[in-house]
Amino acid sequence: MHAVGDFDGDGIWEAAALSRAQDGLWLTVYKYSGWGWTETGRWQWPDLAVQAFYAVPAAVNGRSGHNLVVGWAAETQASLSVMDWTAEGPSERVRYALSGGESSAQRAQVLLPASVNTTSGQLWGYVDAGGKLRLPAVYDYAESFQDNGLAVVSKNGKSGIINTRGQFVVEPRFDSIGEFSEGRASVSDDKGSYVIDEQGRRVTPPDKVYSYIQPYSEGRALFYQTGQGENAAYGYLDRDGAEVIPASYMEGNDFANGKALVKVKNGLYRLIGLNGETLSELPFAFVGPPAEGVLAYQDTDGGKYGYVNEQGAVVIAPAFTGAQPFQAGHAVVNTAEDYGANYGLIDKAGKFTIPAGYSDIRLLGLGRAALGKPIDPARPYVGTRYAISDLNGNLYSNFQFLAVEDFKRGAASVQDGKNTYFIGPDGKRITRLPLVPGSGTLSFEDGLIRAQVDNRLSYLTQSGRLVWTQNTVIPLTPPYRVRELKYKPNKDYLVYYPQVDGITPPSVREQVNRRLAELSKVKPVPAGQQLESSYTGDFQVMFYRGRLLQLLLEGYDYPFGAAHGMPSRVYPPLDLGSGRFYELKDLFKADSNYLQVLSAIVKKQIDSGAYPYVWPDNYKGITADQLFYVTENDLHLLFTPYEIAPYAAGFPEFKIPFAELDPILDKTGAFWRSFHP
Repeated sequence: MHAVGDFDGDGIWEAAALSRAQDGLWLTVYKYSGWGWTETGRWQWPDLAVQAFYAVPAAVNGRSGHNLVVGWAAETQASLSVMDWTAEGPSERVRYALSGGESSAQRAQVLLPASVNTTSGQLWGYVDAGGKLRLPAVYDYAESFQDNGLAVVSKNGKSGIINTRGQFVVEPRFDSIGEFSEGRASVSDDKGSYVIDEQGRRVTPPDKVYSYIQPYSEGRALFYQTGQGENAAYGYLDRDGAEVIPASYMEGNDFANGKALVKVKNGLYRLIGLNGETLSELPFAFVGPPAEGVLAYQDTDGGKYGYVNEQGAVVIAPAFTGAQPFQAGHAVVNTAEDYGANYGLIDKAGKFTIPAGYSDIRLLGLGRAALGKPIDPARPYVGTRYAISDLNGNLYSNFQFLAVEDFKRGAASVQDGKNTYFIGPDGKRITRLPLVPGSGTLSFEDGLIRAQVDNRLSYLTQSGRLVWTQNTVIPLTPPYRVRELKYKPNKDYLVYYPQVDGITPPSVREQVNRRLAELSKVKPVPAGQQLESSYTGDFQVMFYRGRLLQLLLEGYDYPFGAAHGMPSRVYPPLDLGSGRFYELKDLFKADSNYLQVLSAIVKKQIDSGAYPYVWPDNYKGITADQLFYVTENDLHLLFTPYEIAPYAAGFPEFKIPFAELDPILDKTGAFWRSFHP
């Protein structure tokens, strides 16, 4: 598709062409120079069916020239976009939703997920493109709206689906809901996984559940079914939920270009068609998914990797200890032994275009790669610094980036430990796009820039104006409020911690806030030194009633190179009237033997079978310094990871109603009266 017009209003006409490549839909713009057409820009566009694509005279914003008009088609809704031309390229000024053939057009409002700090913890809602909250913050978590106008949200620990009016299309009853693809989504509950459509109707038969279902691709969804035997675990569903290819494979992959790679048995892989027909047999120890007509393979277990074509003929002999799929005619390979990292880039003849010698290589698109070198060669696990190069190893930047994302719309998000910003294919910062202090990622979303930087979400215009960011003040009953402060002395040490206003006298307030900073691990950290681990800390208000402010201070310490880090929690209960931090014993009568009572109640809950992941022999009872917090009607007791359960169990929590503890509660004590005035 193409359209011709004066899109930038400079009196010289441009031609806009929409074409499909392997990595999606692309808009390319050419300007007429008097001698011919010259490409001036290329942007990746949403991968939807385009049914209209033309230029119309500009009638807005007081400019001359033309607007680009695009008609989109999704499965459940069509829409019409009017595009302005900016210095960054096409920018959607307005989109109209076209419903059911009606003659009237309704503006489709941009809705973006946004978190809000409240006295009930962090909640999520949706803001519009101007930063105004349009759907109230009532969700535990909210995902972006998909092209079908639906979004997955969580409430009370369960996931559901809402429309753009905030109405539940699917009530929150699932443990998880996957992203919609081809009008279908995989959902899971305590029985297993199955498929629903965009109206929330079950597609798979009511008596069929699966262990796992992949998103649909080319009308097929890979599923995994346990209990089928060693060689019969993976199969494929069609869009009607029928098992069009029965579970008969040890491994499976998504369909692409009408074919999918499956493992039939040890030593035998197969490329199959959409109905399970055999396209080719690949008798090797390992075969990777097809890309650009070739597949990585191992001839023997533990042997070197090479590449074969889709008929199984060797095209690059085994010579590598690792081999990734081809992209743009090139593939990243590893030559290091003993699980080391020595990456290079080869072409389809197997020749190195970038010699092996890097700790990491990432293909970014637009003919660019990120080449990585260790920050500290003696400790390569500490991290990597990247430079931008072409696919022949010609450098366009120094080794200055700590993270690099793929190119989208001609720009790649990078961060250098101090700032996060976009670069172009030349490796230089795109100065017309935002620079955000801190470490994270930037991405394009509904005409804005989504910034996920230093563990905080915000939205900006493409010129850098802040549209929305999470609130840093949580109002309480006047004169009290909680302020969020940020402490980042080192690129690998980041803490958000609370400070409370309104406590009197000032000396008590200062003492309280010093204590909160200490509990949050705000401490001296060297600025320019490479740390041995990274630390992140955050907080939220768990409960607020009367004079009692119940906080949660969370931390995560990750030693570089470790399998995982160690989380930590502190729940300080603060009396705003006195500035006192309460202990567990303050809830109970002095002669109540409360530890014995609590220990017996928790043991009874463990013995009931409600906590199958708990190691019963590790439970030794409740201690005076037990991790705990309170809500209006309950006491919550917690254990740290590994204390009585595996790491994956997190912080096992036991809820005890105060009604069950009534005989031993000190209801005349300061702690109880602080939240039961």
